[in-house]
Amino acid sequence: QVQLVESGGGLVQAGGSLRLSCAASARTFGTYAMGWFRQAPGKERDFVAAIRWSSGTEYYTDSVKGRFTISRDNAKNTVYLQMNSLKSEDTAVYYCTASSGAYDLTYASGYDYWGQGTQVTVSS
Repeated sequence: QVQLVESGGGLVQAGGSLRLSCAASARTFGTYAMGWFRQAPGKERDFVAAIRWSSGTEYYTDSVKGRFTISRDNAKNTVYLQMNSLKSEDTAVYYCTASSGAYDLTYASGYDYWGQGTQVTVSS
C-alpha cells in the first residue's frame, strides 16, 4: 500500500510559479512510476506529467510542455511538479499518483494509488 500526500497548491497570479510536492509512504517508492493529473470543475481528470523510476524518462501533456517540469527524489520518497508561466486554464485540483508498471502513463487507469489532491488557482 502506498500513501501519497500532496502539498504546495495555492492561489497565484497568471505568469507566476508554484511547486507541488508529493510525499510517498512506500519503502519501494523508487520502483514506481509517478504522475500528476488534474481535474477542473465539471471536467474529466486529465494527464499532466509523469516520470519513470528506472530511466527517469519524463512525459508531458502538450499544454504544459516548456512550462512544467516533473522530477523525483527517491532518497526523500518525493516527486515534484514545478509549474512556471501559469495560466488561468491551469486552475484545477492536482493529483499525485503512482504506477507499479503501466506501459502508457498518460491514462489514469494505469495508476494504482492516488493522493487526495491539492487545489491550484491561477487568477488572470
